[in-house]
Amino acid sequence: MDDLEWISKALELARQGTALASPNPLVGALLVKDGRLIGQGFHTYDGREHAEVRALQAAKAAAKAAEAKADGAAARGATLYINLEPCCYQGRTGPCTEAVLAAGVKRVVAAMPDPNPLVAGRGFEQLRQAGVEVETGLCREQAERLNESFARYIRTGMPLVTLKAGLTLDGKIAAPDDNSGWITSAEAREQVQQQRHAHDAILTGVGTVLADDPLLTDRSGLPRRRPLLRVVMDSHLRIPLTAQMFERVEDDLLIFCAASFDAGADAGAGDEKRKALERRGVEVVPLPPDEASDSRRPGLREAMKELGSRQITSVLMEAGSALNWAALEAGVVDKVFLYYAPKLLGGAESLPLAGGAGIRAMRDALPVEKIRLHHFGPDFAVEGYLHNIYGDISGRD
Repeated sequence: MDDLEWISKALELARQGTALASPNPLVGALLVKDGRLIGQGFHTYDGREHAEVRALQAAKAAAKAAEAKADGAAARGATLYINLEPCCYQGRTGPCTEAVLAAGVKRVVAAMPDPNPLVAGRGFEQLRQAGVEVETGLCREQAERLNESFARYIRTGMPLVTLKAGLTLDGKIAAPDDNSGWITSAEAREQVQQQRHAHDAILTGVGTVLADDPLLTDRSGLPRRRPLLRVVMDSHLRIPLTAQMFERVEDDLLIFCAASFDAGADAGAGDEKRKALERRGVEVVPLPPDEASDSRRPGLREAMKELGSRQITSVLMEAGSALNWAALEAGVVDKVFLYYAPKLLGGAESLPLAGGAGIRAMRDALPVEKIRLHHFGPDFAVEGYLHNIYGDISGRD
């Protein structure tokens, strides 16, 4: 096997940490010596040890089992394949660069530098200065996509926000009269559950709750370290106490209401509704509007700051037309994942992806870049980015 095959396997290994590593990055590491895999590991937050340390431990255990020296000598002279630059600072665990050097690894092949400002190329430099051969950039695009939410969070303190929607070919998300049934296919809806599983939080508006009464749960059946946080934007706490999302609450339901509602003229009614929600295990957080906003609604940027403070690194938006536009207008949407079904609705009353005032001039249209197309049964999806997630980080060759 060559470097490309080994680094591809490291990426596959890293994906095993999905929903288990956040707020840390997804990292997979392989130790290879004389063309043979001698140790591997992937990171989970609760497991504490980073992927490269787990791989070194596995190599040491294998050496001991083979009655070789039990001092980690099995890794001496090996190549470490890893999707993310080894860390070089003291966090919950010690610097991984020191563990790599102590084990005698002679070569490191890494897909990308760590976007964490505490690392950002310094880990590579420390290894090079100690005489380790370091090669970077192989499978970099795949590696960046894998850890884009970590990159957004660690650089800004805010989560990566993905606007997801199911649409007809003419861009409609709902019919005006009878909106029962699904727009997209079973295959597309199954993939949505994979999306939910990969995110820390899912966000919707009270309008969607009133119209569809969704559960907003992760039904993938896959393990996760913490529950998918369900977030509802509800300025005046209109959410009914009979909503089915209240049937099972396990510290996973958060409602953002307007600060003016919580403390203003409707404070009495708001306080009673808030107490009723809290008795059901729901957390209600009043938020001010975004800076420079003329709305009294809870600010979406304020909401993302609050979620970031809770170590939420990724948010999947599954909302209605009005909230979709509000999020685009506020500039909080980082990427879109739009599922298109081979159907047409037409009509001025059918709801578009994003309603509201919209953008009035074509020259001001929001550009979506790095487009990728996906197919799910009869449907297709468009994935693209509104923001540069990584910006300029060190370590580029």
